[in-house]
Amino acid sequence: MAARGVSVLAVLLVWLALVFPAQPARLSVGAFLRIPAEGLLIVALGLALPARAGRIMAAIVGLVLGLLAILKVLDLGFLSVLGRRFNPVSDWGYLRSGADVLRDSIGPDRAAAAIAGAVLLLVAVLVAVTASVLRLTRFTARHRASSAWAVTAVGVVWSMCAVLGVQVGGAPVASTTASVFVHDQVDEVLAADDPFANTPGQDLLTGLRGKDVIVAFVESYGRAAVQDSPFSPQVNAVLNASTHTLRADGFSSRSAFLTSPTLGGISWLAHSTLQSGRWIDTQQRYDQLVATDRLTLSGAFKRAGWRTVGDLPANTEDWPEGTSFYHYDTIYDSRNVGYAGPSFSYASMPDQYVLSAFEQRELATPNHAPVMAEIDLVSSHGPWAPLPHLVGWNEIGDGSVFDNMAAQGHSPDTIWGNPDQVKAAYAQSIQYSLSTLISFVHTFGDDNLVLILVGDHQPATIVSGQGASRDVPITIIARDPKVLDRISAWGWQEGMLPSPQAPVWPMDRFRDRFLTAYGPQPATQPPTASPSPR
Repeated sequence: MAARGVSVLAVLLVWLALVFPAQPARLSVGAFLRIPAEGLLIVALGLALPARAGRIMAAIVGLVLGLLAILKVLDLGFLSVLGRRFNPVSDWGYLRSGADVLRDSIGPDRAAAAIAGAVLLLVAVLVAVTASVLRLTRFTARHRASSAWAVTAVGVVWSMCAVLGVQVGGAPVASTTASVFVHDQVDEVLAADDPFANTPGQDLLTGLRGKDVIVAFVESYGRAAVQDSPFSPQVNAVLNASTHTLRADGFSSRSAFLTSPTLGGISWLAHSTLQSGRWIDTQQRYDQLVATDRLTLSGAFKRAGWRTVGDLPANTEDWPEGTSFYHYDTIYDSRNVGYAGPSFSYASMPDQYVLSAFEQRELATPNHAPVMAEIDLVSSHGPWAPLPHLVGWNEIGDGSVFDNMAAQGHSPDTIWGNPDQVKAAYAQSIQYSLSTLISFVHTFGDDNLVLILVGDHQPATIVSGQGASRDVPITIIARDPKVLDRISAWGWQEGMLPSPQAPVWPMDRFRDRFLTAYGPQPATQPPTASPSPR
């Protein structure tokens, strides 16, 4: 009886590995009432092959099925957090990033234990599924006649269900695939068809001559922050107050939405999409892109005579693409801006210190050469706790002023057990980043400052929700009215808070429209109506 029970358990495990859905939305009763064709094929092959060949087949099929089960688990994780499936070709590097975020969220010891447990679980899945396939084929070989009748009968049922299209809970009973992993493996030549590739420097960005242009990516600043969420009123209050502050200082702003190629993380896909004018939604496309000579926004500014800067406080090691592809003259990161204060979970330093150090190194010198910078602000990166708070700009020094803030704030493990607390912490982090940026403009802004404030992606689905859009707000701020006059044809809305009716562009459309608007001939812009991103 015990042996028979083990055999039944093996059949159930093989069946679960075949029918378990790889998408959270498909976790339903109907998903587990399917008849997988692959299971029938495994049994049929085991009956048809000689004993030795059958064992070899079972071992190979078991390993493959175990790996597919692991990929399903990874798919579920990626869809739950990033809103997309796992790419087994190019996404393995993201696991390291996820481990880093986990360490920042729950501490190094608990993260190490969680990672070790996850690895052991995946190994156990692989071993158990392989052993179950071997057990299944041995059992059917010992009961060859009854197994042949059973697989024939179930095969007939499967065929009838397939012909009649029988479904349970929206899922077809006749399942034809254990797991669908569709991933693009061949991409177009990303450097082709660039209308600005050969544009001389004197014909680029003529409408911004003499301006200091900052592209500030605010981590996880998505549509959820400003619309249709319980916390959006608080964020909107900050945006409306900021609009009034800027207006009092002589600045104007125009806002809209861009559709990001990513959600919940992997920010560099959004950065490269905005900069290159290409839709970069996978690591594979990113790797291909940075190996080309595609003109980026920073490369265009450099060609036109600007000093170019990449400011990436989350980076802890050299980044060769910053010079080879983005063509930055200088790159600041966590190691070279003199910060002596504490880290705040993922954020190596507060946004206010990042902006203060940038101002001192690049803008404070009178009559400095015009600067174009991409500044990545990461205080609003998950786990969104603890958070710093604003101090006087003349108090920042080497960052020691922030020493007590990290210890006094909420720790990630105290909020991440409660989704409402996670959402509240996210909203507070966005308010901090936006308030810091506006305080920076209020304190240091002059007639030559142009700020492009843009979100990189929506927050993780625990905040944005399943099925959320990938839209992120974008705002251009300037004191010189001629700067915003150049984009009057875009139809963007006045102020820092875009309404639900604001224009929505795919993020890869921004580069060409920006370079056209600020080129020597502000010709009629391309239509602002956006097709769905590819």
